Amino acid sequence: MDRDALADFLRRRRSQLQPAQVGLSPGSRRRAVGLRREEVAQLAHMSTDFYARLEQARGSRPSEQTVAALARALRLTPHERDHLYRLAGHNAPPLLYRTDHPSPGLLRVMQLISSPAQISSDIGVTLAQNRMAELLIGSRSHYTGLERSLIYRWFARPEVRALHPPDEHAMHSRGHVRMLRAAHSRAPEDPEVQELVAALLRESGEFRDLWELHEVGTRDGNIKRFINPLAGTITLDCQVLTSVNLSESLVVFTAVPGSPDAERLELLAVVGGEAFA
Repeated sequence: MDRDALADFLRRRRSQLQPAQVGLSPGSRRRAVGLRREEVAQLAHMSTDFYARLEQARGSRPSEQTVAALARALRLTPHERDHLYRLAGHNAPPLLYRTDHPSPGLLRVMQLISSPAQISSDIGVTLAQNRMAELLIGSRSHYTGLERSLIYRWFARPEVRALHPPDEHAMHSRGHVRMLRAAHSRAPEDPEVQELVAALLRESGEFRDLWELHEVGTRDGNIKRFINPLAGTITLDCQVLTSVNLSESLVVFTAVPGSPDAERLELLAVVGGEAFA
């Protein structure tokens, strides 16, 4: 714990935060620049004396829960929050807030991409797709319940595997389990993750066997082959762009310019677009 740096950081962030930003009235007799100590303590649900000691570099080390409360009270950015954790002598927890809606910024990036692209969650739920992704792999926005997760569909509904060549099915199976294990490691108490793991352990012997291997990984960029009913087999580079929110990522599929696969994508855009319309 770096008491002096922690005290300095808290004082400076408090002085930069105005009452209106946290829903407080400035009042007519306010002399302090920024928030008062007692206001920060109130917002963080702690005693004013405890907070004052932190700013005076003479307090005991705050717990992780206290640091999280201070980060919320001071309206810290993700990087500032991580910095506060480190100053207090803790490892910053991963930024994870699972939602059914993709981040607006990530969505805008996806909409600018002409190649097939989609935003997926860390448990295989497709949050958004562009038109080319729907033409390549089909629309994935209509699923409900557990079937929203591609990981669940892969093991519980084997017909979805027809999108990939049979000799790659085992590789995809292990990749899906590694990704779910990583999500479970980051958020073991997440009810959505718990429900998905429990259902797959109950319904799929293949999943149970792979889960017992305890392999952990994330969605990595690699070469993937897709079997498309209109364009045939297409081999594409898979690039994964991560977000500040670790529960979502932008997946982009590209072909080497001038290659037969690029020509198949162009054919798909034309022929598939007519069928899509």
